[in-house]
Amino acid sequence: MIRLNSLEPVPAHLRGGIVALGNFDGFHLGHQAVVGEAIRWAKAEGRPAIVATFDPHPVRYFVLDSAPFRLTTLAQREELFAAAGADAILVIHFGADVAGMTAQDWIEQGLVGHLGAVGVVTGDDFTFGKGRSGNPQVLAEHGATVGLRAKAVGAVTLAGEAVSSSRIRNALKSGDCETASRLLTRPFAIRGLVQHGDKLGRTINFPTANLDIGTYLRPRYGIYAVTGRLPDGRILKGAANIGIRPTFDPPKELLEPHFFDFSGDLYGQEIEVAFHHFLRPEAKYDGLDALVAQIARDCEEARRLLA
Repeated sequence: MIRLNSLEPVPAHLRGGIVALGNFDGFHLGHQAVVGEAIRWAKAEGRPAIVATFDPHPVRYFVLDSAPFRLTTLAQREELFAAAGADAILVIHFGADVAGMTAQDWIEQGLVGHLGAVGVVTGDDFTFGKGRSGNPQVLAEHGATVGLRAKAVGAVTLAGEAVSSSRIRNALKSGDCETASRLLTRPFAIRGLVQHGDKLGRTINFPTANLDIGTYLRPRYGIYAVTGRLPDGRILKGAANIGIRPTFDPPKELLEPHFFDFSGDLYGQEIEVAFHHFLRPEAKYDGLDALVAQIARDCEEARRLLA
């Protein structure tokens, strides 16, 4: 997978390609349909398939104080696009220059001028350009005047509702991992570096790997049955707390997975924690004994669900 930068020239061998254009945060079923159509089109004509995504997300530009909402990092999206069969990812750096571009500028200067694209695929509800003046119809009509063909892919539905990033976020906020996983086609997963913490977990025989949650959406605070993927590819089962740890003072927002039957050193390593089942909300306990007893019950339930 080649990573292209919207601020840098595109290599000659990647010009003349088919572009899937969208935010693609989460790369859910609907996104997969758009990208899949671009890849099929590119392969049919022997052209490169490029997936264009935004980083930072446009919402971050227009709403500076927006709560964290990301379902995937750029690195996660890049891996997902590569697994789908794309040849390159184009990272569009969304700032004042991009925000000020008209729909015509997007088509003429961006897609055709910068990328040299001959085809573009979007979702049928995709908008772009200053004031959201661009849409699939504009892409098709204005694109035709500059040699750019356009296709729009309709919404994918599941259980009678359109698959969307908003629907996934709402599911995660309510602790509904199963619905989120069906819409994503995989569990929601947070990736980060393991940090040093207060090391209390090891003193009660439940050591945890502490991760900062960063710009990810905050799922419902509580205890989850999880799996962890280590840098060497190993998958571990476990139980995790995500939240502010109300039993301890001061509260501190963390993701703290405890992996079953594992005793290695993960400090400084990047791991990915996937959320499979919500077990219970966070709670405050009177003393360590009550907390340890509950953690043991949580681990037993997580083992059962993950079996």
